Amino acid sequence: MSDVTSIAEITDDSRVRANVVRLAAAQALTGANSAVIFATGSIVGATLAPDMSLATVPLSMYVLGLAAGTLPTGAISRRFGRRAAFVVGAGLGMLTGLLGSYAILHGSFALFCIATFLGGLYGAVAQSYRFAAADGASAAYRPKAVSWVMAGGVFAGVLGPQLVQWTMDVWSPYLFAFSFLVQAAVALVAMGIVAGVDMPRPAPADLHGGRPLLEIVTQPRFIAAALCGVISYPMMNLVMTSAPLAMKMCGLSVSDSNFGIQWHIVAMYGPSFFTGALIARFGAPKVVAAGLLLEAGAAGIGLSGITAMHFWATLIVLGVGWNFSFIGASALVLETHRPQERNKVQAFNDFLVFGMMAIGSFSSGQLLANYGWSAVNMVVFPPIVLGLAVLTLASWARRRKAQLDAAMGEFPDAI
Repeated sequence: MSDVTSIAEITDDSRVRANVVRLAAAQALTGANSAVIFATGSIVGATLAPDMSLATVPLSMYVLGLAAGTLPTGAISRRFGRRAAFVVGAGLGMLTGLLGSYAILHGSFALFCIATFLGGLYGAVAQSYRFAAADGASAAYRPKAVSWVMAGGVFAGVLGPQLVQWTMDVWSPYLFAFSFLVQAAVALVAMGIVAGVDMPRPAPADLHGGRPLLEIVTQPRFIAAALCGVISYPMMNLVMTSAPLAMKMCGLSVSDSNFGIQWHIVAMYGPSFFTGALIARFGAPKVVAAGLLLEAGAAGIGLSGITAMHFWATLIVLGVGWNFSFIGASALVLETHRPQERNKVQAFNDFLVFGMMAIGSFSSGQLLANYGWSAVNMVVFPPIVLGLAVLTLASWARRRKAQLDAAMGEFPDAI
C-alpha cells in the first residue's frame, strides 16, 4: 500500500509541477495588471477627477474589486472548474486595459474607476492561483507549490513598472493611455497560459460534498490561519501605501520613494523561492509567526527615524515579513479542508483578507494625514500581538488533540 501511495504522489506531483510553471508565469503577467494600476491610478485620478481629493479613488476601487471578486471566483471554480475561473479572470483583465485606455482618451473618471474595479476582480482570480497550485499535490509538496507560484510576483514587480515606463508617452498628451492598451495585450497572453492548466472540472459528487462552511471555519486551525492572513496583508498594505506620501512629507525625493517601493516588491516575492522549503522544514505556524514578528520589526524601524535608509529598511523588512506570514497562512488554510471543500473555503478565506484590506484602503490616507507616519506604524503592533496569541493557542490545541488521540489509541478505555 505504501508503494502505491508513493507512486500516486509522484505522478500527481509531476502534473502539479507542470501547473506550477504555468501558474507562476500567469502570476507574473497578472501582477503587471496591479502594478500598472498602482503606478498610474492616482496620477490619472488626479487628472480626471472633478476634485483632487478623489484622486486615490481608482486605487480604492481596485481593492474593492479584489474583495468583491473572491466569492464569485470560488463559486465559478466549484461549478465549472478552476480553469474556467482563470479564463474569465483574464478576460476581465483585458476589459480592464481596454476600458482604462478608453477612459483616459475620453477623459472619463467614472469609466476609469470601473476599469480599476474590473482590475481588482482580475486580481481576485489571480489570488486563487496559489491555492490552485496545490490541487492534487502530495502533502509535502503543497507548501512549495504555493510558494513557487507566488515567486512569479518578483517578475511582476519588474514587468509592470517597465511596461509603464516604456509606454506612458506613446499617445501623448494622453498619459498612460497606451500603457493600459498594452496591459490588455498582456492579459490576453495570460489567458493563453491559464487555458492550458491541467485542472479538470469537478466531479458531480464534489459539487455537493463536504462539511458545511460554518463547521470548517470554526476550527481553531482555520481561525488562526484566516486571522493571520487578515492581519499580515492589510498591515503590510497600510504601511506600504502610506510610505511614499510619508517620504514626501519628510522632504525625501520621488526617486527615493520609487527605490523603496521597488525593493519592497522584490522583498515581498523574492523569498518565495525558499519559503515553501522553510514551511516543509519547520511547519507553517512557525513561519507565520516569524513573518508577523518581521512585520512588527518593520514598524519598529519606521518609528526609529525618517531618513531614506529608515524608510527603505522598513519597506524591505515589511516585504519579507508579509511573504512569510501570508504564504504560511495560506499553507495553514490548506490543512483545514478536504479536497471537495477547497473552493468554498479558500474563497471565504480570501474574502476575509481582502474585505478587511478594502476597509483599510479607505482609511490609511486619513490616518497618515491626521496622525502622521508614527501613528501608521503604531497601529501595526496590536493586531500582530493578537495574531501571535491566536496562532499559539491553535497550535497548542492541535498538539493537545494529537496527544489525546494517541492516548485513546494506546488505552482505548482510558477516556
